Amino acid sequence: MKKFLFSAALLSLGLTAIPASAEVGFGADAVSRYVWRGGSNDAASVQPGISYSTGAVEIGAWSTWAINGDGANENNLYVSFAAGPVGITVTDYFSGDAQFFSYGNDKGVHILEVMASYATEDMPISITGAFNVSGDSEDSFWLEATYDLGEVDETAVSITAGAGNGAYTTDTDPTLVTIGVNLSKGDYFASYILNPDAERTFLVFGRSF
Repeated sequence: MKKFLFSAALLSLGLTAIPASAEVGFGADAVSRYVWRGGSNDAASVQPGISYSTGAVEIGAWSTWAINGDGANENNLYVSFAAGPVGITVTDYFSGDAQFFSYGNDKGVHILEVMASYATEDMPISITGAFNVSGDSEDSFWLEATYDLGEVDETAVSITAGAGNGAYTTDTDPTLVTIGVNLSKGDYFASYILNPDAERTFLVFGRSF
């Protein structure tokens, strides 16, 4: 995502309400299909995003839009706060056509999630935990760990495992939902993902702009 630092030159144009240290970001990913926490919209998608950050706080919007087939569309708002290795993010997920995750009988409603993450440069592993606090009658939670394996031929390699319950599983019981191998090089990225619960596999390729 491209970022631009607001400088004194912008302030001289009258944008005095924006701190000089603030950053805005915008960009998009194009992916062969949107796979998220073991589920897929089964369509190639474009995923634009915008953000505004100052200090430890960032607010933004992110969405995914299917460009072929009957894939679902999604539009999210979020605010995040970072304190050292710990990050807290509150996200409002909204899929108006309710084709991606139905959350039981809660189709088409806003799902409010609180997520906490822990990651440091000294450790190759990062951990994420999330819980739906509103709009989800299943009270779904998600736990995920990613292990950085380093670089091979200038390609960053990592593995990810994720588990959840409720909307993420076939029977709402807690179980392992995703195991993935992730590659990235420059603006390109790819993942091979196995969902042992749904007995599905995905191979995803994408590019960031």
